[in-house]
Amino acid sequence: MPGKPRILVTGAAGSVGGVGRTAVEVLRDRGFPVRAFVRREDDRAQALRAIGAEVFVGDLTSTADVAEAVRDCARMYFGMSVSAEYLQAALVAAAVARDYGRLDVLVNMSQMTISQMDLTGGSDSRQHRQQWLVEQVMDWSGVPVTEVRPTAFMENPIFLAAGFGSITRDGTIRLPFGSGRTSPIMGRDVGEAVAAILADPAPHIGQVRELTGAASRDMNAIAAEFSEVLGRPVRYVDVPYEEWAAKDLAALGLPEHVRQHLSVMARLHADNRYDRATGDLEQLIGRPASGVRELVAAYPEVFA
Repeated sequence: MPGKPRILVTGAAGSVGGVGRTAVEVLRDRGFPVRAFVRREDDRAQALRAIGAEVFVGDLTSTADVAEAVRDCARMYFGMSVSAEYLQAALVAAAVARDYGRLDVLVNMSQMTISQMDLTGGSDSRQHRQQWLVEQVMDWSGVPVTEVRPTAFMENPIFLAAGFGSITRDGTIRLPFGSGRTSPIMGRDVGEAVAAILADPAPHIGQVRELTGAASRDMNAIAAEFSEVLGRPVRYVDVPYEEWAAKDLAALGLPEHVRQHLSVMARLHADNRYDRATGDLEQLIGRPASGVRELVAAYPEVFA
């Protein structure tokens, strides 16, 4: 495809929200050649090939794999699910990008809590601390970087599994957020924003893009939105934190690194640390953020 640069998209098989997968889809629709980095060969890799992406199977913690994947690419997106290996993988991406020296942009998936952190605190999440460190390294690397900091994903297990999963069972949203306000965002919206930056990176180099849902509101307001969309009563139940962590969160059977991260996110919500709303998303993708209606449509198996 002459005239359009090849773009490397990591995390392309999709996990929470499918950001990388969406970015691949949008970029392919816009005619960009895309190399999709996946961890294993499976049906998701085949689906990426079906839309015209070149699939690279490798390990994001391997410098050799990442160096081979970025070869002949002009732009790169780095994103990885919450993982104990995240710090190593992100530092590999920064080191490879610096050595490669030919990227127009490295778009790094971070998290909005980072904007409230510094050397001495801001979050007890090991994942957040690693993401904060990675932003420092990206800055030091000299690579042209754009930081993307979304707020909590609607598809995050806190919401979709632990919180919204009880709507079908008993018409409740069980979370320990108290009166804290939040503005969760759908992963597809974030993927579209990432694709927009990769397609035209120049205005975003050295910038931070903070992505939120359309409005910040408390869980009672979100429950009312579900009631309207589903056509049946939904109410918010403010569960004591310790009870929620021991029952609802533990029931998900998540790895310890992920569980610790989500438990901290819950406390930060109760402390009103997610009460944020920006216009960055709409500026990037040209439409308002998706909401409860779009979430319900995307996950009928959860809300049937």
